[in-house]
Amino acid sequence: MTDIAQRNGVFHFEDLHVGQRFSSGTHALDEAQIKSFARQFDPQPFHVDDDQARDTLFGGLAASGWHTAAITMRLMVGGVPLAGGIIGAGGEINWPKPTRPGDVLHVESEIVEITPSRSRPDRGMVTVRSETLNQRGETVQVLTAKLIVPRRAEA
Repeated sequence: MTDIAQRNGVFHFEDLHVGQRFSSGTHALDEAQIKSFARQFDPQPFHVDDDQARDTLFGGLAASGWHTAAITMRLMVGGVPLAGGIIGAGGEINWPKPTRPGDVLHVESEIVEITPSRSRPDRGMVTVRSETLNQRGETVQVLTAKLIVPRRAEA
């Protein structure tokens, strides 16, 4: 981390490098959260009904992938301190395992590519690969996101 980044607590484009890693805090997920999110945004039986969920390919209640993605975003906001915030410009998302009631999630992120903008010298594109893991170290989501990161303003 550069001295300026340490003082401000945020990273500008110039402060980042390929291989740089960030870790988030944690979020404990319970059945009530899973059902509440699902009732509002993804009301499928395997997200809202224990009995019906047992008869699905999940074999029990599972959080919506979009709920896992929302938790991931919240954890990244606290764990990847980018100047200007986390501003997405596309990406890819996978859910290799379901998120379950009782899971405690955290996110491990790594910078995998850095590209200065040719047309906008005030910013660059940073590709970040983030794994959302449960308390057993199992990956429940992989997000590879292209983020717009501002350069430090010239003095």
